[in-house]
Amino acid sequence: MDLGFWAMAREEPGQLALVAPDGTELKAGELLGRANQVAHALRELGLSAGDAVATVLPNCAEVFELYLGALQIGVYLVPINHHLVATEISYIISDSEAKVLVGHERFADLCAAAAEESGLPASGRLAIGEIGGFASFTALRDRSSSDSPADRTIGDVMNYTSGTTGKPKGVRRPLTGQSPEDAALGLSGILFLFGIQPRDSNVHIVGSPLYHTAVLRFSGASIHFGHTVVMMDKWTPEGMLQLIERYRVTTSHMVPTQFHRLLGLPDDIRAKYDVSSTRHMIHAAAPCPVDTKRKMIDWWGRSIDEYYAASEGGGTVVGTDEWLTKPGTVGKAWPISEIAIFDDAGNRLEEPGTIGTVYMSMSTGDFEYHKDKEKTKSNRIGKFFTVGDIGYLDEDGFLFLCDRKTDMIISGGANIYPAEIEAVLLAHPKVGDAAVFGIPHEDWGEEVKAVIEPTEGADPSDALAADIISFCADKLAKFKTPKTIDFIEEMPRDPNGKLYKRKLRDPYWEGRERAI
Repeated sequence: MDLGFWAMAREEPGQLALVAPDGTELKAGELLGRANQVAHALRELGLSAGDAVATVLPNCAEVFELYLGALQIGVYLVPINHHLVATEISYIISDSEAKVLVGHERFADLCAAAAEESGLPASGRLAIGEIGGFASFTALRDRSSSDSPADRTIGDVMNYTSGTTGKPKGVRRPLTGQSPEDAALGLSGILFLFGIQPRDSNVHIVGSPLYHTAVLRFSGASIHFGHTVVMMDKWTPEGMLQLIERYRVTTSHMVPTQFHRLLGLPDDIRAKYDVSSTRHMIHAAAPCPVDTKRKMIDWWGRSIDEYYAASEGGGTVVGTDEWLTKPGTVGKAWPISEIAIFDDAGNRLEEPGTIGTVYMSMSTGDFEYHKDKEKTKSNRIGKFFTVGDIGYLDEDGFLFLCDRKTDMIISGGANIYPAEIEAVLLAHPKVGDAAVFGIPHEDWGEEVKAVIEPTEGADPSDALAADIISFCADKLAKFKTPKTIDFIEEMPRDPNGKLYKRKLRDPYWEGRERAI
């Protein structure tokens, strides 16, 4: 059986391909027909190979229709975070040179303002639902042919990095000119790294926004493997457990914050649902506290896989059994990748255990930051690139992450990694979420500050702050222990768990410049 959704859907049109957040089910043949209609509709609007279509959408079936339609006619799909403001969305539309924007009526004001600010022609504005000045995406799709388009050639997804400074940059890879069928292994091959096979009764659950690189890449790979994909609109811990049991879910792409919130459910709720179907619940995006991961393994069994990569590429991978022999590792390099550690002077650090900046290379193709040759060049040393993480390789080649370089605290000349401290804080029974960062100190340069989101029912008091600091006493060196704790009602995270730490840290640094 050929890999790739297009071929599989023709062979088995009755296979359940997609379950939308509202429970609507699409068979593979139906989804293929809609994807073909989208391909014809985009061409009718004037798009050809190398052009881009941008989206501002929630998790919905139309995301996959656009993904599967655009990618078979050589078009770049540019998913945009709908939590951005109109000016930020306008920038991405303009920078990507998108000829079409597909927006959802849930974000009507945002899409209308962004389209206007970017100068996008009216002919390129499509709406799912009603947006003033936008034509109907559904009507355009439905009047198009469901036959396979002619002259098919593979496109790609161009995600925009969030970045720590400056404007986001599109990660653009050159198009290969392959047919969609020939490109299918490249679209889905990442699943082989985890031992996941085509078909094999797999069901993949999407609990995070599809505008995130890995969320769409992994769910797209599952579609190309002939797996059923079940979507959530808004992730909740019990909601995910319900769907795992109902659809016998086997795989997912998750983040440590979701693990922590699942573990925070009452014991009777956790015991209520059957999660024995899970095989490869893959996580990434942030360091996972060792204690959190151990508890997930105790609950879900040996189905907790991990990897390290970025929008730009990757990476490392580690399964449960291997991780248990080296707790805290994010794994060894993929067969197509290489990991290296460099110091700030660009020297490669060969000694195991030496901490430096983590660099990666992939043998399967290069990328560039769209319209930014300087940024493309600045994050590279030879064939290697970095996204600014700090870590080390052990004697067996396993990578351990310390933190993001920009988050590192330098206090009294010592390098302090917030992720280590956050992992300890999260083990406290009254800590629901935690963020650690450096704030100015006249003598030491920086001191350690913690911001805590208490668990439900916990009193955010001076007494709780003192108890948390005391809790750290035998788990952290004194210079790593937070000197002060602030409480917050809700941590500034996006739905995928990404913490906007700068929103917490920047007010302390107004008028001052950090060394990092």
